[in-house]
Amino acid sequence: MLPQQGSLLLSNHTDLYDLIIRKDNLLRQIKELIDFSFVRKELVNKYCPDNGRKAIDPVCLFKYLLLKTIYDISDVDVVERAYVDMSFKYFLDMAPEEDVINPSTLTKFRRLRLKDMDLLNMLINKTVSIAIEKGIIKSTSIIVDATHTGSHSNPHTPVEVLKMRSKQLRRCLYEVDESIKETLPGKNEDSDLEHELTYSQALVEHLQDKEQLTAVPKIKEKLNMLRETLDDIADYYTTSTDTDARTGHKTKDSSFFGYKTHIAISEERIITAATITSGEKGDGPQLPLLVEISKDNGIQVDTVIADTAYSGRDNLKLAAEEHIALVSKLNPSISHGVRKDADKFEYNKDAGLYVCPAGHMAVRKAKDSWIKDKRNPREVYYFDVEKCMVCALREGCYKAGAKIKTYKVAKKADTQVEQLKFQQSNHFKEKYRERYKIEAKNAELKQADGYDRANSHTAWQLCKCKVP
Repeated sequence: MLPQQGSLLLSNHTDLYDLIIRKDNLLRQIKELIDFSFVRKELVNKYCPDNGRKAIDPVCLFKYLLLKTIYDISDVDVVERAYVDMSFKYFLDMAPEEDVINPSTLTKFRRLRLKDMDLLNMLINKTVSIAIEKGIIKSTSIIVDATHTGSHSNPHTPVEVLKMRSKQLRRCLYEVDESIKETLPGKNEDSDLEHELTYSQALVEHLQDKEQLTAVPKIKEKLNMLRETLDDIADYYTTSTDTDARTGHKTKDSSFFGYKTHIAISEERIITAATITSGEKGDGPQLPLLVEISKDNGIQVDTVIADTAYSGRDNLKLAAEEHIALVSKLNPSISHGVRKDADKFEYNKDAGLYVCPAGHMAVRKAKDSWIKDKRNPREVYYFDVEKCMVCALREGCYKAGAKIKTYKVAKKADTQVEQLKFQQSNHFKEKYRERYKIEAKNAELKQADGYDRANSHTAWQLCKCKVP
């Protein structure tokens, strides 16, 4: 049964807190600033209102977990410290002489009461509301970016997992019918992934028609595990005991195994929204959700500041519909094309045609009929081949014997054209300078708050960071 809200603390020793705990103590400041009764309101449906033994106040248990995070200690250690540390007892609304809980209570609280809670966004919502109430957040801009977090466990190589799964399956088969050893496909002896994939697939296919064997529960279980592993490796080329984590790429040559946290902050560096995805997900598609959550948390969003990853067509369209200024540079391949400077063709706006480096203007233009993606149409500009044949700059530009010479460019959407103009404005340049703040926030989360590596094997428990 949920205890009564705001239970009165009765003790002859509460005056000790004023004597021992200084005004600038961190826990005293947090306690005086934040009304934690919102925790009870959020968890009211997790308790029986009028039946059963009186439960420990969820606000107190939540504060125990907050102490764990602030001081990065275990359940046992936080309870032990609360027994002797007066600032802990003061923060927990305990009397100086009051006894502490059993550490196992915290485990049950997490598993039974917080399991299905969107804890991260609940805390962010409360943080933002306090910041707005205290006049800390005054801006109407949010800055968005993503930071990666390594998995709690190291990934096994696909070859290692496939060998393990196939070995487990063969062992079960031999226990049931040892003679099958002579008919199974020959094992792969090297560490080549393609060879191991071929062998594992052959093993699965060999057993498809052997219903008497595959009906045996332990064989069926191991066969299904091998099939699942084959599917997983085909999709992600990695496996791990952390089933939610995936391989993502920070740069062309570096990767990580884990998760991405997509973050929005105000210009005052307060986190306004966050979403968590597996490591392979892109940054741009998360922007609409970050904007929506920020608005739900009380932020008036009229400007979004972000890097190039967020300037896709869908986000530009969203910004136009929501009347939001998207301070995000277009991908250079759209702004400047992907040609080298030596191949750069100049656009003549009066003629509406491109001019080649030798000064020859295209004779006509047309739509590219070969392109399949209708969202990214291209225009083809045709040049006079007779001129190309004798051009002094034909080396590397015109292929000898070719009957046509073309130059293809991606056609910019109206939103992209408007964004290019916006990029040249002083307002864009001034706002874009604010983007460094989220880089600093990401560094703070990793270096100060331990967000560089997950502390669990499941994505929903990833939210270890403190919400500033």
